[in-house]
Amino acid sequence: MPHSVPVPPTGFQALILCGPGVSLNTFTSNPEEFPKALVPIANRPMVWYPLDWCYRMGIINITLITPPTSRAPLEAALSQNPHLTSLPAPSPSVLAPADLTFTTGTAELLRLPEVQACIKSDFVVLPCDLICDIPGESLLEAWMVTEGALGGSTAGSGARNAREAKLVGMAGEKSGRRGGLGIWYQTKDREESVKGEVTDFVATAPLEEDEAPVVCPPTDGPVSIRYGLSKLVLAMPMDSLKERMEEQKGFLVRHSLMRKHARVKMLNTYRDAHIYLFPYWAKEMASRNEKFESISEDLIGWWAKAGWQAGLGDKLGLREVFKPKDEGVGESGSHDGDTLEEEIDLQGMSTTKTGAAPSTADGTTVHHEPHEHRFASRVNTSTTLDAAPESITESNKLTIPPILAYVHPSQPSAPLIRRVDSSALLLSVSLRLAKLESIEEVGRTAASPFAHAQKIAYPAGVAQRCTVTKNDCLLAENVTVEEKCVIKESVVGANCHIASGARLTRCLLMDGAVVGERCQLTGCIIGRRSKIGRESVLKDCEVQDGNVVPDETDAKNEKFMVFEGLEEDGDDEDMDAGEDFEEGGDEMEL
Repeated sequence: MPHSVPVPPTGFQALILCGPGVSLNTFTSNPEEFPKALVPIANRPMVWYPLDWCYRMGIINITLITPPTSRAPLEAALSQNPHLTSLPAPSPSVLAPADLTFTTGTAELLRLPEVQACIKSDFVVLPCDLICDIPGESLLEAWMVTEGALGGSTAGSGARNAREAKLVGMAGEKSGRRGGLGIWYQTKDREESVKGEVTDFVATAPLEEDEAPVVCPPTDGPVSIRYGLSKLVLAMPMDSLKERMEEQKGFLVRHSLMRKHARVKMLNTYRDAHIYLFPYWAKEMASRNEKFESISEDLIGWWAKAGWQAGLGDKLGLREVFKPKDEGVGESGSHDGDTLEEEIDLQGMSTTKTGAAPSTADGTTVHHEPHEHRFASRVNTSTTLDAAPESITESNKLTIPPILAYVHPSQPSAPLIRRVDSSALLLSVSLRLAKLESIEEVGRTAASPFAHAQKIAYPAGVAQRCTVTKNDCLLAENVTVEEKCVIKESVVGANCHIASGARLTRCLLMDGAVVGERCQLTGCIIGRRSKIGRESVLKDCEVQDGNVVPDETDAKNEKFMVFEGLEEDGDDEDMDAGEDFEEGGDEMEL
């Protein structure tokens, strides 16, 4: 039975990026037949998790963006896979832009004409490999309360012409409203944490007292998300930061950042979840900046800097985005009625802020002067200072709506959020989900949204004289287990066969896999329709789809592949936002 769907937010839409999965190339070497979005996580297709998350938060206008070569298998899965067909209606649409390739950057993707035409309102961008147990409606509520503005969520829907759509979509930018929201999560000391997981460098500054939502004291539940919001001031992959520090012989911080924000928290063990809540105008920003290749590093990173670096907003073309030359002037030269909303002080009307003047990008306002000087004197600063132009006046200064950050708590009991873009994470997250109590055990109301109906979907296929630890195992439909087998902390896909005497510990078997007699598998991932020869001993190995491992094979930390269809090297960020693109420098030539 599908989850109940709350009332959807008007006009809000979701874009799910379904790329090739270079870091999972053992199982995605042929994306034309089996793209990354269909790789199973705990016996469900990967794309099921972000789709289910969107439906649970009330977003039903969902578009899957994939290269043309992967369109056919993705559409077939949406119409045939029982997990995907059980999702609420309407079914998501599949968009396959003609110029989209497996190496296209995420920001480049947003500039494609088909994607630009697809975005008609405020939107959320997600990767297909997202596992998120944070209530999506709470994130959406936090964005709407803190950053939303009147009429902004219906841009383009029902507008009479392109100019009207732009005016409706530009509600509140002048007052510093309708910014963005990104999510970061802790990668260390969690049950599903793995060694060597990719991390990002993120720096945040607290909201001012007149900017913070009225949420006190912090409590559990949806309200806690609003309490945990902060301003994003820097964001980049840790690899890019390390390269920059080697080139510059240190970590250089601009004076303008110190003048703008007296307190900055810098984190290096967190990772960008690639969940972005964007206002409608963000697509225009992406379209104007052809040098942007990555959403996470370029679009988000430069947007965050524009909030405190003088003149950067103009270089990014934001003045033209927020204040078009023909703004408010109709064909007859008079102001249209549609621009009335532009003249309203939306920030002053807010019930969550005191109505203080918005922050600007010129860096002239200084708070906590003594503390700032003490902090700035202890850090290395770049030789180029950001002196605010004296020619800037009250009438022409540019207000940049902030990009906010929600840094997910690091407590072990915090809701699960993870990006599954490597084999190690595929195994660890699948085993974590296998420990969830089934709906049969605790009931639908108390069960996790990721819980299965039963831990063992086909009990008749399990022989009596075998051991299966039900509390940490997950066996799908039509799985047959012969006598004297031992299965502990493992996930077994549909139609798998495990011969007598086999032992499985911390393993993931995909659909149709066959394990021979007296095999011993530990920490292995076995691909679809592959076969493990009898009396084989494998530890921490990966077996490609359809591969046959010979009898009595003894291996450790090996990949059994017929061929490698994709290279592991190349751009650090592919179309599904699996890795972050490395582009150095605090300066950008536009």
